[in-house]
This record gives sequence, C-alpha cells and structure tokens, in this order.
Amino acid sequence: MANQLMLKYGCNPNQKPARIFMQDDTDLPIQVLNGNPGYINFMDAFNSWQLVRELKQATGLPAAASFKHVSPAGAAVAVPLSDVLKKIYFVDDLELSPIATAYARARGADRMSSYGDFVALSDVCDVPTAKMLAREVSDGVIAPGYLPEALEILKNKRKGTYNVIQIDEGYLPKPIEHKDVFGITFEQGRNEVCISKDLLTNFQTKADRFPSDAQRDLLLALITLKYTQSNSVCYAKDGQAIGIGAGQQSRIHCTRLAGNKADLWFLRQHPKVLELPFKKDIRRPDRDNTIDVYLSEDDRDVLADGIWQEFFETRPEPLTREEKRSWLEKQFGVSLGSDAFFPFGDNIERAHRSGVEYIAQAGGSIRDDHVIATCDKYGIAMVFTGVRLFHH
Repeated sequence: MANQLMLKYGCNPNQKPARIFMQDDTDLPIQVLNGNPGYINFMDAFNSWQLVRELKQATGLPAAASFKHVSPAGAAVAVPLSDVLKKIYFVDDLELSPIATAYARARGADRMSSYGDFVALSDVCDVPTAKMLAREVSDGVIAPGYLPEALEILKNKRKGTYNVIQIDEGYLPKPIEHKDVFGITFEQGRNEVCISKDLLTNFQTKADRFPSDAQRDLLLALITLKYTQSNSVCYAKDGQAIGIGAGQQSRIHCTRLAGNKADLWFLRQHPKVLELPFKKDIRRPDRDNTIDVYLSEDDRDVLADGIWQEFFETRPEPLTREEKRSWLEKQFGVSLGSDAFFPFGDNIERAHRSGVEYIAQAGGSIRDDHVIATCDKYGIAMVFTGVRLFHH
C-alpha cells in the first residue's frame, strides 16, 4: 500500500491534477486490484462502503449497495428472493449466495439508475456475485476481499479494465473530517451517529408498533439516507430500498420521486409485465428501458406502430391506468425513512398511495401535529428519531 494514489483527473477531465492521499504518514486503507478508478469512482466507493458496513452491523445480514454520483440507486440486505423478483432482477438463471442476493436486490431496486454503477459489498466477493457483476454494466466494486476465482472473473470484465478495490475492513477514519470548497477548508466531526432499533421507539401515532420486518426495513432506509445527498427520502420493503429520492430542494419532491420509483418497482411485478413478449436477443438494459416506457403514463411511445416491433415478438397489450391503480392498491407493508422532518402532511398523503405503513423521521416541524394527524387518518405507525441525517 502507499500514502497516495494519483488519478487521471477529478470530477471532469479539465480538473487536474487529482489524487487521493492520507494527510498523515499512514498508508491508504485500500488496494486497487484491477483497473484505474477515478475521482468519482472513489467518492462512490467510500460512501457506499460506509453504508454497507453500517447496514451489516445494524442487521447482522450481508449487505450491498449500488451507487451512482455519490448517492445510492439501491441498497439491500440478504433476504431470500421470490421467483417473481428473481425474474424481474434477471437472476433466475444464477446461483445466489447471501451476498449475491443482497446485490441482486440492490441492483434490482432501480435498474435504470444502476446502469454503470459502483458496487459495495459488506462481505468477501464470491463467485456467484462475481458472475452477476460480470454481465451487468458496472464501473467497479469495493469489498473487504475477493475469492481468487471471483477476482479472476472480475479481472476479465470490460476487457480487463473493470475497477476492483479491496478495503481494509478494520480501517477507522479520524473523528474530524475536512473538505475544501472554493479554496476554503470546512471542518466538522464525522457523522458517527449509530442507527439502531433504539431510534425506533418514540411513537407519535395511535399505531405504536413496528413488526420485526418493518424495523429491519426502517434501519435500512435510515442508513441508506445517511449516505444519500440531501434532501432525501427512502421507501423500503423486504430488506431493500424500493425507491430513493435524492438531492431535491423540496421534501415533497423527494417523497414523490421516491414514491414513483417504488410504484415502478411494484408494477414491474404485474403479470402483464412479466409476460411481455420480448425478442430473445434484446439486452437487459434495453429491456429495463423498454419496461420503464411501457409503464409510463404515456405508453404510446412503445406501443406506437413501428416502435414496438424493435423490442417485441408481438404487439403487447397496454397496461391501462385503471389496471395500474388496481395493482398498486395491493402494495402494502412499505417502510419509509426521511433524513429530516416532514414539514407538512402532504408527504404522508403521497407515501400512503405507495403502501407505506411505517415511518421513521426526525420530527421537529412546527406542523408535526398535522403530520401526525395525517398518519392517524391512515393507521400509519410513525416514530420521531430525533436524528437528522443530512449528507453533502
């Protein structure tokens, strides 16, 4: 290992010189086993590694994250997959170890956003996970280790240029961190808040109980938000994020964006989507894009004469607005986390439409009473954590 690593450039090709380095005499806690990771790759790698490390500590389950531009597109723990989820995640032909299952869920949350992702694994990368990574469009992976056969598989990806980073699992950063903006150095204490079940006890609503699965999903949502650009909201179910709204100036826009993604996740499980007559040679990214268009409000784009022929063997039946709403009404048991307080009850109204029954948020709005009353209207259980999770 070494104290510094020179990079091709920073965020953009004109930003030179660029490097990562330790400010003291210690070595970097990482080794590049393959490829040539760039500035943004390392930003994604270090943020995502913190997320999966904390997620495993909080749940005891192997964890994975799929990052794009310093926010997660998906995060998950190793909860077994149903046959339907295996199909829509394109892993029904693969052997799935626990850590491979976690990544399948993380990647499957929002496959369009995960295109070209950087991956973090809480556990050693095994062969099933490497085989999954080998066939997805991805920029790189960070993990505490790699089985020899798994490493060889990854070294052959992208004509030998796939970025593979190994991190020292025992590395702990200093308690004070710094960042330069416009030539001015900012200093703050690291956000070392521990997200545990202790944060899920201060109920504000008439419904005052979280089932064990909801507790797990709320911990996942909150830890995901800790490493998501703010403002941010996360919907979670079955041990994975199903919708993340990141970097919005308005919280209701976070809630809508994440809710729309959660709805698309559930609509992808509709029988009409599962039975879409794709041509055999259509690539997975093209299927993802086509399904997204098929499920959009204006499905004429994919069903118009001449366009559907590019993707399908036969012209598919449209999924009508009424069919979508009927299907979405079957969605329930969703957990929701917010990185700060909800200022108005409109967030709860939108969350309810996507099957949210459990909420964890910081609390502290002057309209808390309205937010609580809206939860009570729908029988939603909500706690105030008292913890803000802004990340910039």
